[in-house]
Amino acid sequence: MSKIIVAALYKFAKLPDYQAMQPGLLSHCIDSGLYGTLLLAEEGINGTVAGSRAGIDALMRFLKTDKRLADIEHKESYADEMPFTRIKVKLKKEIVTLGVPGINPNNKVGTYVAPEDWNALISDPDVILIDTRNGYECDIGTFRRAIDPHTTNFREFPAYIQHNFNPAKHKKIAMFCTGGIRCEKASSLMVEQGFEQVYHLQGGILKYLEKIPPAESLWEGECFVFDQRISVGHGLKVGEFEQCHGCRHPVSPEDKKSEHYVVGVSCPHCFESLTEEKRIRFSERQKQSELARKSGKEHIGVEQKARKE
Repeated sequence: MSKIIVAALYKFAKLPDYQAMQPGLLSHCIDSGLYGTLLLAEEGINGTVAGSRAGIDALMRFLKTDKRLADIEHKESYADEMPFTRIKVKLKKEIVTLGVPGINPNNKVGTYVAPEDWNALISDPDVILIDTRNGYECDIGTFRRAIDPHTTNFREFPAYIQHNFNPAKHKKIAMFCTGGIRCEKASSLMVEQGFEQVYHLQGGILKYLEKIPPAESLWEGECFVFDQRISVGHGLKVGEFEQCHGCRHPVSPEDKKSEHYVVGVSCPHCFESLTEEKRIRFSERQKQSELARKSGKEHIGVEQKARKE
């Protein structure tokens, strides 16, 4: 088993002192040898970090010393190489940006559904199943019958709901996302707007893929993740997708056979829209990246000073 643990975590909690929490949290992550990004806001904490077994355990113990985060949970997977290059603790207005003032799961939220109960819920023909992720994430995998809103960012989700759904007509809504945070906040939005039966997958797709055996699963494809693994499948095993460095869209093994796929420059999803200026810039970036890799000057293991940025 790999020695690198990747831990995805979040918790909606009332943290009015979140700014004061930043220095201590960053210092603890550095001392524990962790890499990744954590977000702090008045509404809670969110992020993904990677490190040793001891480092991840130390972080979770540290977080749980705060009574407001005492029941915080995390999801683990494994990586053969460090998926991040530095550690950052950022201050934000929201730990997941919806952009609608007053929407806070700490005050109002839908019904949590455990992975073990999810199949029964979404098999109900009266349930409308919505994928709250962005379009490029939905492209490589989703649940059967799920609706893809075709959004490019989470800020577009409120307008999508307003234009397509009505609390008087659409009675039972179920939503899901990668780790549970977006669908939890989306459920807060919909409850606030008057939808009566709103459900969301607790722990998100990652927890579902971890707990539900492939033979019982209603998930199809792979799940996009925001680190160098790019995608994972059942059992959270690293998937087959890579990522286009030009447009950031996931690239399948089939996509890589296309004449439009150029490593570090373009893929079939962006080739037609890529300007000549960007093509030249991306080609030069790829060349420099390959030179750095050959000379052993990659950014893994940056100095502590850089890691504090």
